[in-house]
Amino acid sequence: MSPVLSVKNLNIGFNFLDGYVEAIHNVSFELSKGKTLAIVGESGCGKTISTMSVLRLLPENSKITGGEIFYDNQNLLKLSEKEMQKIRGRKIALIPQDPMTSLNPLYTIGNQLLEIIELHQGVKGKEAEKLAIDALERVKIPDAKEKLSAYPHEFSGGMKQRVIIAMALACRAEIIIADEPTTALDVTVQAQIMDLLKDIKEKNNMSMILITHDLGVVSQYADKIAVMYAGHIAEFADKDTLFKNPKHPYTQALLKVILDINSNHIETIDGQPPSITEKIPGCPFYPRCRKSMDICKKVYPQTKKLIDGSTVDCWLY
Repeated sequence: MSPVLSVKNLNIGFNFLDGYVEAIHNVSFELSKGKTLAIVGESGCGKTISTMSVLRLLPENSKITGGEIFYDNQNLLKLSEKEMQKIRGRKIALIPQDPMTSLNPLYTIGNQLLEIIELHQGVKGKEAEKLAIDALERVKIPDAKEKLSAYPHEFSGGMKQRVIIAMALACRAEIIIADEPTTALDVTVQAQIMDLLKDIKEKNNMSMILITHDLGVVSQYADKIAVMYAGHIAEFADKDTLFKNPKHPYTQALLKVILDINSNHIETIDGQPPSITEKIPGCPFYPRCRKSMDICKKVYPQTKKLIDGSTVDCWLY
């Protein structure tokens, strides 16, 4: 079965006052119909930038210098802005990190939901209102009809996030991009939101890209995992393979960063990830890697495809 979304050899750079810097290097991944792909890594590794390129929602000083992004048999990077507007929201929807700032405080929930429905579904009046109520009910918001007249400040953080998810449902999107969807929420609400996303995805046969740094969330909800480091995908594998037999030293280190309640010891990764402005000829994980070799410092390794179907960028293979 062909993937619903395919990103191939994506390169993205940024123009700064002191020059141009390439930040995303030959990133490739695929998303299958009805599946969840998790993109994980430390802050600043390029997770969000790589994924926002799918929607062509990048900072003004950024530039895509190479690669292809295929959805529905078309390269999204070659579409006009007008053509992309028909895909954003309608076909590929975004659930952003912070629901607190994603809704306009000056307009009711109904105003904002109906605007999206009218724009993407082309219906108005009672029919649009019916779709809005249905969307709120599907994300388990009680008294949905009454809630249309409420303002965002009357909702809790978890309820706001449910409204954002309802907007994606109302547009009947085929792909959901969830960018750290539980970061701004209380711990008790996080699992509810993730369970809701999983339930909605499965009932509607949607596909999802989940951007997160939480390996606990990944272990429960992802089908495939891309591990990013310093603008590279260091490892790509299905969930069971990655958790049982991680290949890249960075992935191995990430999986060890857990609290051992018996010894009260926290395993850590030495050092800090590099800045995107650093020009590194070899593997960017080299200074922190306990398995590094001399060649790691000099040349970045080519991507190796292994027998179990995973891929890894590491000289050990």
